[in-house]
Amino acid sequence: MQRVTDILELELDAILKSSTDNIVITDENGIVLRASPNCLSIYGKDVSYLVGKSVYQLEKENIFCPSVTARVLREKKEVQLMQQTTTGRVVMATGVPVFDQQNRIVRVISFSHDLTELERLKEDYEKLRKQMEHYQTEIEELKPQNIVIQSKAMERVWKLVRRVAQSDATVLFLGESGVGKNVFARFLHLSSSRRNEPFIEVNCSAIPESLFESEMFGYEKGSFTGAQKTGKPGLIELADQGTLFLDEIGELPLSMQAKLLKVLQEKKVIRVGGVKERTVDFRLIASTNRNLEEMVKQGIFRQDLFYRLHVIPIYVPSLRERKEDIFMLAQYFLEKCNQKYHMDKYFHPSIVDHLVHYHWPGNVRELENMIERLVITSETKAIYPEYLPFSVQKHSEVASTPSLAEKRSEPSTLKEAVEQVERQWLLRAAQQCKTTYEMADYLGISQPTVVRKLKKYRIDSKMN
Repeated sequence: MQRVTDILELELDAILKSSTDNIVITDENGIVLRASPNCLSIYGKDVSYLVGKSVYQLEKENIFCPSVTARVLREKKEVQLMQQTTTGRVVMATGVPVFDQQNRIVRVISFSHDLTELERLKEDYEKLRKQMEHYQTEIEELKPQNIVIQSKAMERVWKLVRRVAQSDATVLFLGESGVGKNVFARFLHLSSSRRNEPFIEVNCSAIPESLFESEMFGYEKGSFTGAQKTGKPGLIELADQGTLFLDEIGELPLSMQAKLLKVLQEKKVIRVGGVKERTVDFRLIASTNRNLEEMVKQGIFRQDLFYRLHVIPIYVPSLRERKEDIFMLAQYFLEKCNQKYHMDKYFHPSIVDHLVHYHWPGNVRELENMIERLVITSETKAIYPEYLPFSVQKHSEVASTPSLAEKRSEPSTLKEAVEQVERQWLLRAAQQCKTTYEMADYLGISQPTVVRKLKKYRIDSKMN
């Protein structure tokens, strides 16, 4: 009999020592009889401290908080609850009563499972999920307008556009041809309270002066030879409740400027050949690549119209003024063309400097058209500098193009291709930045990551 008891003792000790859960055994009064060795790491107290003490006392000391055993003794049934220990752990505790033949509790066995790591993973997951939702929202906002932003100059434009979007103030976009003024105009409309109403875009340089009045203001039936029998509403009328975008307003004929000014002031139009005034409600956005102030001085643009338009002027910088955006835009257009033509072309790292140092007189429009041409005409998957138009090769400030040996070492895997591009970006950042912190800001990654990658690619930055 003694031998059986000894064996049972050994078995119980083995269970307590080997269990990944913490096990505590108490008597019918809540006095701790046995406990697992791992109680030290979970509850912060050794077995010798717990044995002989009451769970009620340990609860007051916040060691078992709350005590699952105390709940079992009180409710006389199995109980499960969460505990927060003094060691900062989150524990799922389950207490099980042991009854004798008279249905009296003689023992309570509790099992405590450490959920700390699981809780941390859950918190990390929630943070990541919220962050992804935030990024997804931004991506969905940007995607329809094809806006790619990396430079601080464009970030300022972006923030200003978002700030004025909710107002009804007139906005005048200034900047060279091809910088994307129409893209920002459309985004301004989609971000406003008028987003569900019409967005009417008028290219003032594309409508002949002889047709401008009838196109803008509309006409009544029988107004002139060739007119529709039912008449036709003008573009201004069609913008009612929505947004009227006058692109290249600097090309607006002087004879039409006075009539447009009247409409802007009174928000009323009269169709050609008609006498009835029609009230229109629209938000005006205009754009130009010309110097309107200089045109006013020359007498070819009305001063009163200039001040009517010049409420919130927003200058969109040229591509050469925001070089940080060039390669991101090129990558965006490359992906777009790859999808369009069912290809998988990619840029050889040596092409980056050519793209960045070219002055891009045609701005984003020129870059987009050139990337499409490269995707279609390049003979290899990798797009090398030699495929670039002569004008880009001639004016870019790059000493050399890849040799045949370099071409033969074309990356055979995605990982190698990524590493080549990554090293090229690090080299350029090291040339332009004074510290690894500036490099981190330039590349959009953390400073420790910059330091690690500099070591990985053995780039001597001589920075702090």
